Amino acid sequence: MPLIKGGRFVADPWHALSDDEPIPEAPRLIVSYARWLKERDVLALLPAQLGLRLPNDVSAAKLGDDLDRFALIALSFPRFTDGRAYSQARLLRGRLRFTGELRAEGDVLRDQLLFMRRCGFDAFTVSERALFEDWLQAFREFDVFYQPAEDRQISLLRRRLAAARGDFTVA
Repeated sequence: MPLIKGGRFVADPWHALSDDEPIPEAPRLIVSYARWLKERDVLALLPAQLGLRLPNDVSAAKLGDDLDRFALIALSFPRFTDGRAYSQARLLRGRLRFTGELRAEGDVLRDQLLFMRRCGFDAFTVSERALFEDWLQAFREFDVFYQPAEDRQISLLRRRLAAARGDFTVA
């Protein structure tokens, strides 16, 4: 499936392992949460960068001290109406301070891309139709936001408060 990262379509440098697949020699591996729990000691010793596919019914807080072991965390959207991964993303970026790649996978829709990015996602696995439609335009449709979010954009309220104080350095 196509991958959007950095505002453009890119080749995916990660190898996603199935739970029963032997561990290959690859520089970047994504494993399921179940496999991580089962084979943590072996996987932690690999020279590869590790990514984790976290189900949306598992709290990101359960990762605890293991969080620093992952360069990527992929969060699942099994249906577009299931928004639990938004909460996981906000928790990972905000409270847990995860700085690695945060990837949205599953039923990712064009209309959700901008909000996903505001929640902290920086990579998106999308359907093939995204290549033919202008999905990248979704990131440019709005540039003023009322709510603070994980993308560190300054909210309209904060801009207005700064202007009322005479502080015009806040853009």
